[in-house]
Amino acid sequence: MVTIYQLKGQFQDILRPLVHKLHARQITPNQVTIYTCLASVWVGMMLLLLPSSRAMLLFIPFFMFIRMALNAIDGMLAKEFNQQSNLGAVLNEITDVVSDMALYLPFAAHPEVNGVAVVAVVMLAILSEMAGLIPVLIGVKRRFDGPMGKSDRAFVFGLVALLLAFFGKSILITFIVNGIFIITLLLLIGTVVNRLYLALVESSR
Repeated sequence: MVTIYQLKGQFQDILRPLVHKLHARQITPNQVTIYTCLASVWVGMMLLLLPSSRAMLLFIPFFMFIRMALNAIDGMLAKEFNQQSNLGAVLNEITDVVSDMALYLPFAAHPEVNGVAVVAVVMLAILSEMAGLIPVLIGVKRRFDGPMGKSDRAFVFGLVALLLAFFGKSILITFIVNGIFIITLLLLIGTVVNRLYLALVESSR
């Protein structure tokens, strides 16, 4: 199944001129990582306070795109300018989870959304990231396989935010949004299984 992660190369090509400018200004990958996490927490807090605000919901897809760009930028700064470090690897993993929780859990406060489904999606999202890291413990590379990776989750929640912003008070949209979360749950389960299976296959070679 095609995932947004597979478009990473083209996305990086677009961002490369900006990355070179940031490096020239001595911006480090860890600074970008921390800034992205803090911005995500702030946006999540605003969404928690204003879960039904159309302006806030419309801002979410825009911020999801900015976050994806910043995540790509910190990785490019690290790899292309020899700034990779153990601290950077730790920050990258922990801030991704913190940012996901901060941005996604507030959706549970929206009156048209099934809060249990949102919490379940977030829990499985964290589990999928663990499934991506576990392969490292058995001597193989970290897994980013889909069908529901980090970028795909951002797309899903951005789409949900748009649906709620434009059609929030509708029985039909409530059904659609909660249906999207159920499908996301199933895809996350598939992602966990897929990552672990492919890691075991790789380790047996």
